Amino acid sequence: MIVADQVTKRAILAAFRPGEDLPLTSFASLVLAFNKGAAFSFLAGEDGWQRWLFAAIAIAACVAMAWLLRRGGSALFCAGLALIIGGALGNLYDRLVLGHVVDFLLVHYRGWYFPAFNVADSAITIGAAALIVDSFLDRRPADRR
Repeated sequence: MIVADQVTKRAILAAFRPGEDLPLTSFASLVLAFNKGAAFSFLAGEDGWQRWLFAAIAIAACVAMAWLLRRGGSALFCAGLALIIGGALGNLYDRLVLGHVVDFLLVHYRGWYFPAFNVADSAITIGAAALIVDSFLDRRPADRR
């Protein structure tokens, strides 16, 4: 996951200038955007302290999830944790090395735009969805006859 995230970000950085976009469909575009904040550009306008806060949160969350992963669980639970860890580490690398996260996927419809995101963000979202689905699965032992 980390490799796919970093390869796609480097390709976009090489091909686009900030703000430049390339329509792919009527509802999706590639665009080069930088996010100094967290999800949905939360705290992006601050003067730089948020970089270290979000880096520390990502490291702490990855350590906690690695501990949970080591304890084990269902395949869906472990896959969800692994996706979240991979996505968090991909964005953490950007934050520490570049000072911002590189986003490049833009979904839009008739003047409505979802904030730009990247492969790491997608992995985090899919991982979180996997954890939610896993939490609803019935784990009771089968009736013994």
